[in-house]
Amino acid sequence: MGRTVTVATCALNQWALDFDGNLQRILRSIDIAKSKGARYRLGPELEICGYGCSDHYYESDTHLHSFQVLAKLLESPATQDIICDVGMPVLHRNVRYNCRVIFLNKKILLIRPKISLANAGNYRELRWFTPWNKARQVEEYFLPRIIQEVTEQETVPFGDAVLATKDTCLGAEICEELWAPNSPHIEMGLDGVEIFTNSSGSHHVLRKAHTRVDLVNSATAKNGGIYVLANQKGCDGDRLYYDGCAMISLNGETVAQGSQFSLDDVEVLVATLDLEDVRSYRAEISSRNLAASKVNPYPRVKVNFSLSCSDDVAVPTCMPIQWRHHSPEEEISLGPACWLWDYLRRSKQAGFLLPLSGGIDSSATACIVYSMCHQVCLAVRNGNAEVLADARRIVNDETYVPEDPREFCKRVFTTCYMASENSSQDTCLRAKLLAEQIGSYHINLNIDVAVKAVVGIFSMVTGRTPRFAAYGGNSRENLALQNVQARIRMVLAYLFAQLTLWTRGIAGGLLVLGSANVDESLRGYLTKYDCSSADINPIGGISKTDLKNFIQYCIENFQLTALRSIMSAPPTAELEPLVDGQVAQTDEVDMGMTYAELSIYGKLRKIAKAGPYSMFCKLINMWKEICTPREVASKVKHFFRMYSMNRHKMTTLTPSYHAENYSPDDNRFDLRPFLYNTTWSWQFRCIDKQVNAL
Repeated sequence: MGRTVTVATCALNQWALDFDGNLQRILRSIDIAKSKGARYRLGPELEICGYGCSDHYYESDTHLHSFQVLAKLLESPATQDIICDVGMPVLHRNVRYNCRVIFLNKKILLIRPKISLANAGNYRELRWFTPWNKARQVEEYFLPRIIQEVTEQETVPFGDAVLATKDTCLGAEICEELWAPNSPHIEMGLDGVEIFTNSSGSHHVLRKAHTRVDLVNSATAKNGGIYVLANQKGCDGDRLYYDGCAMISLNGETVAQGSQFSLDDVEVLVATLDLEDVRSYRAEISSRNLAASKVNPYPRVKVNFSLSCSDDVAVPTCMPIQWRHHSPEEEISLGPACWLWDYLRRSKQAGFLLPLSGGIDSSATACIVYSMCHQVCLAVRNGNAEVLADARRIVNDETYVPEDPREFCKRVFTTCYMASENSSQDTCLRAKLLAEQIGSYHINLNIDVAVKAVVGIFSMVTGRTPRFAAYGGNSRENLALQNVQARIRMVLAYLFAQLTLWTRGIAGGLLVLGSANVDESLRGYLTKYDCSSADINPIGGISKTDLKNFIQYCIENFQLTALRSIMSAPPTAELEPLVDGQVAQTDEVDMGMTYAELSIYGKLRKIAKAGPYSMFCKLINMWKEICTPREVASKVKHFFRMYSMNRHKMTTLTPSYHAENYSPDDNRFDLRPFLYNTTWSWQFRCIDKQVNAL
């Protein structure tokens, strides 16, 4: 009688529509799983085509190529004698489903469509797929000819069923179903399913990993069982970073943990577990057994195969481990760095260019690139041949080996301090010192000639010369002169990104990095088409508060002492004239609110779904010790005026790494108008009425 089963799960760095690469990564994961003795292998959600195909799911080509890859998998010797569970879109009776295709030895056992679709935040699955609403029902699915020729099957079961092997029973969940209040694993567990699987396409959000881990462990804590979770990892073509964390849990405890951030394209987790542990755990839960006696049974697909061996008494099994979570500062150091590496190698560019101002935001961006260089050198040191090959292609040197992060940084990272007559010597020195410590190729330039030329054209045409407020100009003149400086910096950033390597006799171009944080985007405290406009932005989803903590982390972990003076300096745009050689302009004064307040406004607006009146009602209690109701009303009104006046800027926001659930990203996460009635007359009257009553 078999007791122990060996199962494998994985985290794969799949890329949307990269059918060749996706196939190779799937096959490698199966090879590794088999080499470690696994009899079942689980992969991420929609791994064949890549999760992030978006509207390409509408195209028949995507379905055709997915089936072509499936045929290759079925034919491969690697997939023999192991149950393979892969994800792909399937069209059944002209309805598109997000499916698991489970097969063994060239025979498809079951196509299991997703029941609960993810349709909030960054997810739009209901746009492309339909949920399977026929609980515990299966239908015949007629296989396309390309698959029939391999499997010699005409039809296969399609629907909500479980697999019954000779020694156990397996049931599948797909990503969102774990998060649903009526998760399938509840009823499946009551019906005798002992191994639950979950293929996910779950992305990184700061401080989120523990939620996923808790859900997996709680799934088997109440009901007993083995839970196997796979996830995608990496940047598969957009703003999200899928953060791996493949795991295996037994009876409420983690027994295998995968990495959350790494440059390994294929990571396989294998665990050997005792089925008798599940059965004995369930035996004493009387409430579970009473419910199980009344459960509506699932259709079972019988599989003439065992996950265990007949003589396995002496086989060692895995023991529970303590899950190790990253701190938020570590998450910022690692997640965006891995995302940048994927973007760099897949875009086939030669590196990055960053306008480095000497402030916290651009310095944090520089530190993330430096962390990326650390990760590359570490991966090469650990024998990652793919990372080495990518690094050699990026630097255009077939013999190169990245060993020192500073040296590698010099090759792939250019920083540029763009001074004006309004820049202080302090920020210039801070930028220069940080560039020296991380090793970037650093450029100092002055933009005054270009600024004067642009303003000169305006003066020549109109006969009027705008002045800064410090010299007697009004607010319109003052803002326009600041915007000219900011926009010229963007133009110069792209010019230097295209031609800097050319001047150095090096092939290729550079990706321009932006460095506007999530709070500034929310408030609109940026010039449209300035240096916030870039190719990508690794900190666009991160708050100023978290960035400050990350800077402190870099001081301690990377020994970047130049960051100390950057941390202590007040944030400033340096776009207005200096006073006695010193910066007179500061961000928080310009914005009329602090960064700490902005984070609170952002979380209430997006996560708590609060409009002006609800935000006021919540804040009069949150801030009752520090503000009167009238002061709270004034702050809330100011925020909503500024937010609505500047919302149009979000339509051109640089694609940013998604890290916060209060991101104002207009692309698909935070869908709002960009032309508001900025008086908010009705809403503000409600606030005023409440203030007067209080």
